[in-house]
Amino acid sequence: MELYKVEALLEKYFDGETSIAEEKELQDYFSTQHVAPHLEKYTAIFNHFAVAKEQQFVQEIPVLQIQKDESRNQKRNLSWISIAASVVVLMGIGTYVFYNSEPVNNSKDLGTYDDPEVAFKETQKALSLLSKNVNVGIESVKYVEEYQIAKNKVFRKTKNKSRGI
Repeated sequence: MELYKVEALLEKYFDGETSIAEEKELQDYFSTQHVAPHLEKYTAIFNHFAVAKEQQFVQEIPVLQIQKDESRNQKRNLSWISIAASVVVLMGIGTYVFYNSEPVNNSKDLGTYDDPEVAFKETQKALSLLSKNVNVGIESVKYVEEYQIAKNKVFRKTKNKSRGI
């Protein structure tokens, strides 16, 4: 093989652009005795690939018979872990319910009045409080209405100016 062709193939090889046929040509070249002196450093690489291609793995991996026992133990451990997890969850729920439940008020006092005048006065107090809070909300709405009116005036003027009116 010509030297310039070998050098071009080597360059392509190290760039990762060679085909399998071109790599076979390089292996054939480096397996001969007529390798150029400045390319002898690549001989070991291509000879190693040829040797590695012929090697085969012959050692067998022993199969352990203990696997059946281990799978049974794993299933047994998994069942105990799931039971323990269930107990922990139930204890957590019980603790939450115990500490966060409020006592039930069994008194018959539900805010009812026997005297109609007292009931009327309490109703007036409640309605007065409600009226004050509603009036605060209505005042806020008035500000929004004033804003809308001002906004409409501004935008109406700008629309009329843009139309040339």
